[in-house]
Amino acid sequence: MASAAEQLAANINFGAFAKATELKKRIWFTLAALIVYRLGTYIPLPGIDGKVLAEIFQQHQGGILGMFDMLAGGALQRMTIFALNIMPYISASIIIQLMSAVSKTLEALKKEGEAGRKVLNQYTRILTVVLAAAQAYGMSVGLEAMAGQSGNLAVLEPGYFFRLTTVITLVGGTMFVMWLGEQITARGIGNGISLIIFSGIVANLPHALVGTLELTRTGALSAFFILVLVVLVLGVVTFIVFFERAQRRILIQYPKRQQGNKIYGGDSSHLPLKLNTSGVIPPIFASSLLLIPATIIGFGTNSPLMPEWLRAVSQSLAHGQPLYLTFYVFLIVFFSFFYTAIVFNPAETADNLKKHGGFVLGIRPGKNTADYLDFILTRLTVLGAGYLSLICVLPEILIAQYSVPFFFGGTSLLIVVSVTMDTVAQIHSHLIAHQYEGLIKKSRLRGGGRG
Repeated sequence: MASAAEQLAANINFGAFAKATELKKRIWFTLAALIVYRLGTYIPLPGIDGKVLAEIFQQHQGGILGMFDMLAGGALQRMTIFALNIMPYISASIIIQLMSAVSKTLEALKKEGEAGRKVLNQYTRILTVVLAAAQAYGMSVGLEAMAGQSGNLAVLEPGYFFRLTTVITLVGGTMFVMWLGEQITARGIGNGISLIIFSGIVANLPHALVGTLELTRTGALSAFFILVLVVLVLGVVTFIVFFERAQRRILIQYPKRQQGNKIYGGDSSHLPLKLNTSGVIPPIFASSLLLIPATIIGFGTNSPLMPEWLRAVSQSLAHGQPLYLTFYVFLIVFFSFFYTAIVFNPAETADNLKKHGGFVLGIRPGKNTADYLDFILTRLTVLGAGYLSLICVLPEILIAQYSVPFFFGGTSLLIVVSVTMDTVAQIHSHLIAHQYEGLIKKSRLRGGGRG
């Protein structure tokens, strides 16, 4: 079976892609959904002075709001209907997953299979509405207090009507983006939420390149620094690809068994454990949690009513600052372990191996196998958390020191490279499945002809 799969993978070409009608439909649907999302990032909120807002964001582009704007695909800077993007949904997912680890009711729902998953998804949607409404209201109040260098307010007509329309519009935009991501996952090529964030980052890459070249032209950045930056980006991309593909393969042995005169089993296989089991989730989760309070604080920085200690916190949460980096690393490490514990259960895996007669060489089946897998997984997660922290934090320091655009940071590169690899793997699996279906149909036709 393995050799057949390898042969199929080797034979996949553009001809096979042209014949995969279902895959082409999924790709076209995904592209259409992403185009709709990108169009929404250019529809402005009513009652906003775009010129004043551009001046304000020019002052805050190196801070936490710049990071949020990168993840939102530029929608925050333009203050569009998708300004909150998918972040409230991600935050709601984090909270529901954390609650399911401590609540027996939610834990029981997780074990109910598809029915329980639907209930948890409904809870997540409801919590998304609540979080989005709170963030939208805080954003509307912050916008009313913001003024440009000329003294003009960012909001043309402040008041409760503006706040109400802003909350309704932003919550509706967030729910639409969430629905769009679910549709891409179900009817497209998968990874809908990740692809939405990916498309926002990639769409703004040309603007970031132009801005970097403009800094070189004006002399703010030297040509040598740009060369070093290119080498650094290529090195980070190579490092990400290496770690994302790295695996620890645990040898699984299946004993021989005799049925009548025939002997079955005696085969061996591998249990692959990724070095970074949690993938790109920890940096996204960490960023989204940091952005909730930081966005509210950042929007209210220009308000005369803001206390001085909140201004100090806002400055400390800027990129490259010790407080921001400390919280960022802590959250990345925490979510690396937390998400790994969710996606891989050593006890459940050990039980499945025991039921099918498999065992790890030198390890007794059952609890000993579960402890061994947990020990291996813990060591791998330590390496994975360290790798994610290194990739995400070191470029952020360079961004803060040299004003390089966020799109060249570790978080953005990690998302782009990881989502690209996952998407290619999804397309590859669809092609293999299509070729298998073709082989099965041919074998059935040959069998029918012989009969």
